[in-house]
Amino acid sequence: MKTQRLNAVLEQMKKDSIDQMLVSDPYAIFYLTGKMIHPGERLLALYINVNGNHKMFINELFPVTEDLGVEMIWFNDTQKSIEIVSKEIDQIGTIGVDKNWPAKFLLSLMDLCPKCKFINSSYIVDTLRSSKDEEEKDLMRKASALNDEAMKRLKDIINEDLTEKQLANKLSGIYEDLGADGFSFSPIIGFGPTGADPHGTPGDRKVNVGDAIILDIGCIKDQYCADMTRTVFYKEAPDKAKEVFEIVLEANKRAINLVKPGVRFCDIDAAARDYITEKGYGKYFTHRTGHSIGLECHDMGDVSSINTDCLKEGMVFSVEPGIYLPGEFGVRIEDLVLVTKDGYENLNKHDKELVIVG
Repeated sequence: MKTQRLNAVLEQMKKDSIDQMLVSDPYAIFYLTGKMIHPGERLLALYINVNGNHKMFINELFPVTEDLGVEMIWFNDTQKSIEIVSKEIDQIGTIGVDKNWPAKFLLSLMDLCPKCKFINSSYIVDTLRSSKDEEEKDLMRKASALNDEAMKRLKDIINEDLTEKQLANKLSGIYEDLGADGFSFSPIIGFGPTGADPHGTPGDRKVNVGDAIILDIGCIKDQYCADMTRTVFYKEAPDKAKEVFEIVLEANKRAINLVKPGVRFCDIDAAARDYITEKGYGKYFTHRTGHSIGLECHDMGDVSSINTDCLKEGMVFSVEPGIYLPGEFGVRIEDLVLVTKDGYENLNKHDKELVIVG
């Protein structure tokens, strides 16, 4: 177990009068134990008790050879896992569960433990994960450095013979060559009108002269995620597209320049959104300005108009304003930003100024 992280969880549980907790999110379990297990449809849960009676409930299908510093409760596919859990936990008091724990487990446990009060306790580990320690910061830097190099290589191979889908497939090989552990999300690559869909799926369109090209890519390295978007132009950049690009770039810079401890997430969003609105494109900025990132590409927390939480040192999130003109083109520019003691560090070093490729 990661002792310091576990102690922080126990301290918060005591403050919130949560006697016991079942952590089932594989990323949260990794955060607390250093062991990543993806159980699929099977039950996996780390049981934490304020009195120290911690256990891991795990199927024999997932062998663990290392000592995780917690009692292991094994079961197999022929056993009723929830009944095993119910017999090992306290049958009275408050018990916290993860927000995404499948109903097939939760409802059964509620029936078996009628004297327990069940609450969503995900916020405890999620909040701890939102501020990265020094080791995590370095891992985030390394993942983003790989992503920077991948973006450079991807831009260099854009040509009129490749479809969006084929270019996305090329990215898989680039990541493998760089030593990344895979995608942190399916890449979003859009040529011209396709780029007007903020979360479009790469298709069979080939690039045309003058197209704006959205390249939203991310990899995983040592369990931590990278994410970055660049918009480039093929052969030439039409005047209207240039204008929109410069507006988005300025919005990106204004939002990032505001980053420091104590600033509210909603104010970061406003810095980008108000500028785009001032320039007449407000209704075409259709999503939040960013999202938190770490072990998952979308960790808890976002950069939106309704998030009034304040930035803290160690937080990492994206700043990715965009303008999307239906039937014409889209422009998005995204960086990952780390909150430092008195400001910020941009984890993405790759050029984001206007670039012509091909």
